[in-house]
Amino acid sequence: MERKAKKDPKDMRHGYTTGACATAVTKAALTALITNEEQETSTIHLPVGRDATFTIEKCTFDGNEVSCETIKDAGDDPDATHKALIIGTVSWTDKPGIHLDGGIGVGRVTKPGLPVPVGEAAINPVPRKMILGTVQEVLETFQVARGVNVVISVPLGEEMAKKTLNGRLGIIGGISILGTRGTVVPFSSSAYMASIVQAISVAKAAGCEHLVVTTGGRSEKYAMAQYPELQEEAFIEMGDFVGFTLKHCKRQGIKQVSLVGMMGKFSKVAQGVMMVHSKSAGIDFNFLAQLASDVGADEETQVEVREANTASQVGEIMAEKGYDDFFHRLCEACCYSSLHHIKGGMILATSIYSMKGQLLGRAENIASIDEIDWDRG
Repeated sequence: MERKAKKDPKDMRHGYTTGACATAVTKAALTALITNEEQETSTIHLPVGRDATFTIEKCTFDGNEVSCETIKDAGDDPDATHKALIIGTVSWTDKPGIHLDGGIGVGRVTKPGLPVPVGEAAINPVPRKMILGTVQEVLETFQVARGVNVVISVPLGEEMAKKTLNGRLGIIGGISILGTRGTVVPFSSSAYMASIVQAISVAKAAGCEHLVVTTGGRSEKYAMAQYPELQEEAFIEMGDFVGFTLKHCKRQGIKQVSLVGMMGKFSKVAQGVMMVHSKSAGIDFNFLAQLASDVGADEETQVEVREANTASQVGEIMAEKGYDDFFHRLCEACCYSSLHHIKGGMILATSIYSMKGQLLGRAENIASIDEIDWDRG
């Protein structure tokens, strides 16, 4: 079977956010309601500073209301909401003003700490501003002075939300209507980073003083078993964004953070690499061999470490030979590098697990850098 060639980043298609789609269908529905004419397209102005035209797949008249639909195109971005059907339903109301809400498949906020108040539909501030501003423009263009109800729906939104962090953030019943630019940059990290910031805000609002940040779902499971006394909001999946997450924890006044992960990514953190994606930096096996030497490993073991294929393999070598202090020192180095990156002001801990869930080593309550023991690689 032929392998599919990878696209060059510059050739990748940009897509549109759920917020842009929601704005487009709202404009089409309101225009149809006023003119009594079906709309085939809808052109809106995006926050990024340009116009975009959306295809209206369906325009339905039902008495005092009109619904318009479009299908979200996320371009070449691996987005959970790619191909989502976004529906905007607009109707007149005797109540003055513009009233925006979420319908089926749009989540509702149940926890404080998010940019949307508890009880409201999870339509973030920028999309909310886009929708309300666009409705106002249409009303002014047609010189209409009436109250308007707008409801945004995503029929499969509740199922799509299972692939997002919404449940952990306390957004129940569907996806969020998001987007600060209006466009989706292929393989961008902005949405994930935004969810990390929101998760920290939710944790702080829930009264969490100690957060546990993990590199993925598996390490989070191990972390929850290690810290059973902490509430669910305290656990945050940071993915590859170690430095970004720690800086935002500090910015939001979190005093104690525990990092939980595995050999591969944390071997990089120990060296001072704070963005641990596989493409961002390789494993420095000379660094790990030096650390092995520091804890008394013999020359043969150091060679094995230096010639290993993966950091996990290094972990296996050191565990089999009983060099338990190696893992403690590696955890300390993670704390020291992290403190150096954020310029202090936080109590850190690090725990490293094997792929099978064995706790290999940990370092606790580190608030300052031991310059003698810290090998920066």
